[in-house]
Amino acid sequence: MKQTFTGLLLALLLAAPALSADYKVGDRLPEGAKAKSAYKTTDWDDLLPKGWDPMAAFKGIDLAKLDDADPRAADALAQMRRAWDAAPVNPAMDGRDIRIPGFVVSLDGGPNELREFLLVPYFGACIHVPPPPANQIIHVMPDKPVKGVKNMEAVWVSGKLTIGHSDTAMGKSGYRIQAREVVKYKER
Repeated sequence: MKQTFTGLLLALLLAAPALSADYKVGDRLPEGAKAKSAYKTTDWDDLLPKGWDPMAAFKGIDLAKLDDADPRAADALAQMRRAWDAAPVNPAMDGRDIRIPGFVVSLDGGPNELREFLLVPYFGACIHVPPPPANQIIHVMPDKPVKGVKNMEAVWVSGKLTIGHSDTAMGKSGYRIQAREVVKYKER
């Protein structure tokens, strides 16, 4: 059975083992109710600069015709990774106090606390599927260690967002946030 390059990316999303009874790989969190907060609830799309096309690196490439064994498929995936790792950020977001929901990708912490993590927009990112573009990853530095939150758990992060590129083993981020508050995500 011939598998296409786009089929491979979809298969990665669908075949990844479930880490949670609540979420499947690729799931995004709804913003939920607007909470009373000093921080403005922000959507992940707000982090994208106007006019940026995440698929621009593939212009002129018919991904549906690429077989996984085709070296052009590996080249296209490498081209995508380079483009997404260098994805531009939205300069209008620099310095804003925001509140954003996402999933935790642990970088540093003990068995019962997190001292540093990436926040990603969909479940499974950086763990079971390739990392999203850098403009869709936030490097989170909490003011104090976060207790009782595990890898890939859904959280709200509130704090000052700044433009700041980080290169970690789990992905490259285009933003940083000094988190004043990290709480488990609950839909209202």
